[in-house]
Parts: sequence; C-alpha cells; structure tokens
Amino acid sequence: MLTSKFVAAAAEEPNPLIPHLAEVILGAVVFLLLLWLLAKFVVPNFEKAYAERTAAIEGGLAAAETKQAEADAKLAELEAQLADARHEAARIREEAREQGAQIVAEMREQAQAEATRIVEHGKTQIEAERQQAVTSLRAEVGGLATGLAGRIVGESLEDDARQSRVVERFLAELESNAAGAN
Repeated sequence: MLTSKFVAAAAEEPNPLIPHLAEVILGAVVFLLLLWLLAKFVVPNFEKAYAERTAAIEGGLAAAETKQAEADAKLAELEAQLADARHEAARIREEAREQGAQIVAEMREQAQAEATRIVEHGKTQIEAERQQAVTSLRAEVGGLATGLAGRIVGESLEDDARQSRVVERFLAELESNAAGAN
C-alpha cells in the first residue's frame, strides 16, 4: 500500500530531474541569441584586435630584421675599416722602422766619414808639424854643428854652401846611426 501511494503520487508530480519543455525552448533561444550576439559583435572585435596585433608583431619583426641587417652591415663595414686601419698602422710602423734603420745607417756612415776626415786631418797636421819640427831642428842642429865644427877645425864655416854640406852630412850620419840602433 505504501508503495502504491508513492507510485500514484509520483505520477501526479512532475520529475524535478527532467526540465519543462518551455524551459528547454527558452534556454535554447537565449543560447542561440547569445551565440549570435557574440558572433556579431564580440568575435569581429577579437578578430580585428588579433589581426592588428599580428600585423604589429610582424611589422616589428620586419623592422627588427631590417635593423639587424643594417647593424650587421655597419658592423661588417666597421670591421673592414678596422682591418684597413690595422694594415695601414702596420705599414706605417714598417716604413718608420725602415726609415729609422736608414737614418741610423746614414748617421753611422756620416760619423765614419767624419771620423776618417778628422783622422786624416790629424795625420796631415801631425805630418806638417813634424816636417816643421824637422826643419827647425835641422836649422838649429845645423847652426850648432857649424859652430862646433868651426871651433874644432879652427876655421870659419860661415860660407852657406859649405855649412849646408856639413849639416847634411852630419844629419845623414845621425839618421844612419839611429836606423842601425833600431
């Protein structure tokens, strides 16, 4: 009995788990209306924002690639200039080294020539002074020898020719004695 009461009561009351047909139709219409509103107004704005964002990103990437290419070209140009500058500096250093070596060689040559000239001048001067000393000594020795010979011989040797012969003979004997001693 109790079960038949429940079955009879259940047949009269609607099932809470099954929705009413009006609710299902109204929910479907509202859902379709919401889908249409989203498709009509919201989705185009999203698509537009997406397209703008994509274009901005692609433009930024293109600009970045362009700037990167320009930077790479500028870097390559600067590296080439740097390499040229290094080669030029090396060439200038080498030229300076060669010029320095050439200047040193020229200065050494000039110094050698000057030293040779000074030595030759010194030798010439010494030879001239020696000749002058020899001439002076000959005259002095000749005068002394003539005076001494005149005293020894007891005869005057005032005659220039005779005096000259005596002096020459005396000096020749001295030179031969000096050469024999060495």
